[in-house]
Amino acid sequence: MNTTANYHPPPSSQPPFSDSDLDSDSDSENFQVGSDLSNSIFKTYLEFSSSSSSSSSSSITAVDLSKIQSFLTSSSSGALSCLICLERIRPSDPTWSCSSLCFAVFHLLCIQSWARQSSDLSAARAAARLPITAETAAKQATWNCPKCRSSYSKSEIPRCYLCFCGKLRDPPSDNPWILPHSCGEICNRPLPNNCGHFCLLLCHPGPCPSCPKSVKARCFCGSVEDFRRCGFKNFSCNKLCKKRLDCNKHNCSEICHPGTCPPCRARETYRCRCGKKEEEKDCCDRDYRCENECKKLLNCGKHVCERGCHGGDCGECPLQGNRTCPCGKRIYEGMPCDGVAPVCGATCNKLLNCGFHRCPERCHKGPCVETCRTMVKKACWCGGLKKEVPCYQDLSCERKCLRMRDCGRHACKRRCCDGDCPPCSEVCDKRLRCKNHKCPAPCHRGACAPCPIMVTISCACGETHFEVPCGTEMDHKPPKCRKLCKITPLCRHASTSKPHRCHYAACPPCRAPCEEEYPCGHKCNLRCHGPRPPPNPEFTLKPKKKKSNHQTECTPGTPCPPCPELVWRPCVGEHFGAERMMVCSNTTRFSCDNLCGNLLPCGNHYCTKTCHPLETQPSSSGHQKRSESCEVCNLPCQKVRMPKCSHPCPLPCHPGECPPCKVLMKRSCHCGAMVHAFECIHYNNLSEKDQVAARSCGGPCHRKLPNCKHLCPEICHVDKCPAPDKCSKKVTVRCKCQTLKKEWICQDVQAAYRDTGNDPKDIPKNQFGLGLLPCNSDCKRKIQEVESALQLRKPKVLEKKEPENKKHGPKRRKRRDRIQEGKQVSRFQQEFVATMKRLLLFIIIVAALIAVTYYSYKGLLQLSDWMNEVELQRAKRRRSRF
Repeated sequence: MNTTANYHPPPSSQPPFSDSDLDSDSDSENFQVGSDLSNSIFKTYLEFSSSSSSSSSSSITAVDLSKIQSFLTSSSSGALSCLICLERIRPSDPTWSCSSLCFAVFHLLCIQSWARQSSDLSAARAAARLPITAETAAKQATWNCPKCRSSYSKSEIPRCYLCFCGKLRDPPSDNPWILPHSCGEICNRPLPNNCGHFCLLLCHPGPCPSCPKSVKARCFCGSVEDFRRCGFKNFSCNKLCKKRLDCNKHNCSEICHPGTCPPCRARETYRCRCGKKEEEKDCCDRDYRCENECKKLLNCGKHVCERGCHGGDCGECPLQGNRTCPCGKRIYEGMPCDGVAPVCGATCNKLLNCGFHRCPERCHKGPCVETCRTMVKKACWCGGLKKEVPCYQDLSCERKCLRMRDCGRHACKRRCCDGDCPPCSEVCDKRLRCKNHKCPAPCHRGACAPCPIMVTISCACGETHFEVPCGTEMDHKPPKCRKLCKITPLCRHASTSKPHRCHYAACPPCRAPCEEEYPCGHKCNLRCHGPRPPPNPEFTLKPKKKKSNHQTECTPGTPCPPCPELVWRPCVGEHFGAERMMVCSNTTRFSCDNLCGNLLPCGNHYCTKTCHPLETQPSSSGHQKRSESCEVCNLPCQKVRMPKCSHPCPLPCHPGECPPCKVLMKRSCHCGAMVHAFECIHYNNLSEKDQVAARSCGGPCHRKLPNCKHLCPEICHVDKCPAPDKCSKKVTVRCKCQTLKKEWICQDVQAAYRDTGNDPKDIPKNQFGLGLLPCNSDCKRKIQEVESALQLRKPKVLEKKEPENKKHGPKRRKRRDRIQEGKQVSRFQQEFVATMKRLLLFIIIVAALIAVTYYSYKGLLQLSDWMNEVELQRAKRRRSRF
């Protein structure tokens, strides 16, 4: 089942890039497809590896998949080339890949031709050098991989186009989501180290990664057991090995290691085999022999052992028993071991070292002659010379061999060659097809092996790269790198500029507005023209002989032009309404015809001169020094004093604050009983609370309560009297006939009036408390007595009252007289108010006339300025025409 049939590439969140990175060409599409293929191929393996409990699984996985990732990058970028023909391998071309070491990919036709030529040449060499037939040599012929030189038999010459895993014949090339030359199914090849598991990747180029499964394994010394990746199950626990060494006495002191333990190096004192000498040796060298002879007496009691240092018994005496003469022809029986065997006198006849002749000397002691001097007829190695020479002497001629060696280019030229010419020792030194290197192999027949060197083509940052055969690097572009450019912009927009992808040559120019602030406060609106970082060198794989013309230093930025903004520029006197529209960088000054209007040294009034330039310089005292002084102010001081008071400053107009006001001011106390005199500055500097306390006389209030005739019992205070209805004074309360009377508290009297529906305020003071007590029977009897008495005395009383009314008439004012006096007072007030209104109206009219005159004069001045400007513009136009 095809596991990639329903695969959809996962959406990837890419970082924002600049406009220069938005070009959508075929290379970028191939790169995107390549990255998706990598995800799909590694998906199963990574899922299984992520579940592994090994701590180093991530690093191991990255190392295992690097070779496969390199193949995928080369394939997806179109950089996969055949080492034999140096042509690009297209997705539709039949291919073959080496399965031994290099896993290089070749065209199928190229590798078939290469394998046939190599196997035929190998068979011809074997038939010429070895004693075998041509058919046998052809069957045993081998051929080598063009890159790693791994050996293959003739039967392993590829016959058909298979996928990478070898399961599918003629894999499809029209599926964009399957890697070219792949079947798209699980690889399922046996993993290395014969662990018994199979590859979990999809059909892929390159070697299969290590087994990702977790197994229970022990370390090299066997002391630690842990779960490990099956491909890396052999591990060291980094502890002492502690295995028993070969001496069976000491333990291994090395860190946990593979293989057998090293020899024991424990130092001790040991005896040699004969026991005569003691030395300090390593435990592994404890069995040693000294340099002395044994010299122990043998069993015969006459001879000593002539052997070197040895262990055990020395053995029997070698001279005991039957003995022979030196040549071995005569045997002597019963001869003692200390006797000397005589020579027999016959010919020695022992075979000499030459292996053909025998010793011609008489029986003798010691070795025979080393050189056989028998004269024999010999032929040289090449067979061109025959001559009688002593047997021990070799015969060779001076003739040089003229046969061609296996390379077919050089003669043998060996003196007296036997016909088996050795391989050519010269270096081939032919220019390879890559045109960059020469063949380093020994001189050979046929085509040279392809250049085994792979050239790495990388992006500018080196993060993205792929390998191509040497000689094809000029036909490939650098890979499209998805990483961001690491060059930091040097302009002021480095923190806000859009990132762009890795590239060669110069970075794209910054497209943000400059926004550099001028000294005037405006900002430059041009495109950024700040410094640029030094450009990367152009993409090249060969160093240029000529000096490069690219700039190695950063390009300096150009300064901003003068500020082009239009601004309203005031005149030299900085008058309001006299501004002109000018370019900000133009610093020309002009003067208007208005009054100066600048503040005088007094700080209160303004200069009335015509507009003139003033250069102000702040002094240490805070005043301003001018190059041209304004008029002197002679007016009286009109400042409002602080704290505020109604008294004017007695000094002439002056800068700064006025002196403290020492005028005495009168203020009555709160109850009006007395008048206080205060200094103005002292009284106004007091807070409101302190002013209230200062005005208090300290005595009784002296104000009458509103609801009764009594005075306020509190100390002199501000505002209304507190609790006017809580008066505690005693009041005499009477009945209506004034016969009965009692003393009540004033607040009870007020409460009694409120109960009857009367307001205490409306009760006259002479009748306050009258009628509150009810009359009884004594009151009625007394009223009757009084009325009867009044009736009897009525005429007399009337006659006596008339002169009393006349007598007391002038002392009291009648109501009519009071009304008339009030009317006279109100008439006087009305006349005063009318007079003040007329005066105020006159002042308003005069102020309006002055304002109209001032602004009219100012308008005429502006109109004249405008007319002058119009005349100047007309004059300029006329001059420009002529």
